[in-house]
Amino acid sequence: MTPLVFHAIAFSASQVGRGLAVSALVGTVVRLLSGALLDRGLRCSWPIRATTLLAISADLMLFQADTFSAYVLGQLLLGTAAGLYWPAIELAVPLNCGDLPSGRGYALVRSADALGIGMGAFMGTIAASIGQLRLVYGVEAICMASVLILISVQPLLDERPMPQGTHSESSTGKLDLTWLPPLLPVLVVSVVATGILSLQQSALPLDLVKGGLERPGLSESHSSALIAFQLTLLVLLQWPVGRWLSERSVGFGLSLSLVSFATGCTLIGLSALTASGTGLVMVALLPMAFAQAAFLPTATEAVVEETPPEHRGLAMAMFSQCFALSAMAAPVVGGNLLDQQGHGLTLWIGVAAISLAVLPLVKGLRPRFLGGVQGRTNNLSMLKQGVQAASGSKERPVSSNNR
Repeated sequence: MTPLVFHAIAFSASQVGRGLAVSALVGTVVRLLSGALLDRGLRCSWPIRATTLLAISADLMLFQADTFSAYVLGQLLLGTAAGLYWPAIELAVPLNCGDLPSGRGYALVRSADALGIGMGAFMGTIAASIGQLRLVYGVEAICMASVLILISVQPLLDERPMPQGTHSESSTGKLDLTWLPPLLPVLVVSVVATGILSLQQSALPLDLVKGGLERPGLSESHSSALIAFQLTLLVLLQWPVGRWLSERSVGFGLSLSLVSFATGCTLIGLSALTASGTGLVMVALLPMAFAQAAFLPTATEAVVEETPPEHRGLAMAMFSQCFALSAMAAPVVGGNLLDQQGHGLTLWIGVAAISLAVLPLVKGLRPRFLGGVQGRTNNLSMLKQGVQAASGSKERPVSSNNR
């Protein structure tokens, strides 16, 4: 709602865009810092406590901001809050699963995310309908205060052993990045998938309003209704799909997600060629929602399985960077293509082709490390045996029973 809020007080589009860019940029830097601190033993609850305080400060600032400097400061605080939050909350999931497989834990958390997004969009619509757009900042402040109270009463479990020395350096004193190559396929696939998610939020509404070669344009209200329909599908599908995929390999889940993204994007692209294309878009939203429901928990579980425990904080930070990079790049590329061609045929067919092109990358994924309770048990036993941290980066294959 932020662009609408500040457009209403005569901020230019470039001013709004610069504020959002500042938020994304500072979030990118803070994510890496948060991940590095988590790897050095910082408990997961502390970055989230800091997130709530920063977000509440940002909301108070944005609720009354009427100058560009106040707006930018509010966005800077929000970007810092997001940067602290995402690595910590993602790392906390397997640490708080107990006997539950971490894949199922991520499925449950992503279901909560989908429900929260749907509720937030609903409350934002109500605020807009009564002409009080800035109420969304009050809603967010109340939510953040609730999180702060909850995490103070019931802190997140974090039973990781305190690191013995610095894990980022090898015995020779050089920076140790040997854990990174197996993670790269997950990051590449994540950039593609999150790019599609970003295009759904930015390019798809514009494409629907502009119309295709034959498909008539929709009104803004009808376009919004289709987006709301897709969000509703996501809320309904997230838990059953995530629960089902938690019992299967991450390679299977990511492959299914990419194929579903390609199917949905192809249908949206082809909708431009027919006068009844709106119906084709509605059909396309089902595989798109399924793809999103499959990708979100599976990709996070893949990061856990491909990264040694002592580097998971930084790995989660890099994973969340994929969302930030896509949010900055995909809308620009998609918007330019729509402006140049006047329709989304090339954009969506091209995205579908990219999804299929990265499909071979997931074939090499395998569970190198354990997450959840099994991973903590292994880590503690190694610590008791006096095994140094470097030896913890050896591959620990997971049996089908553990999966």
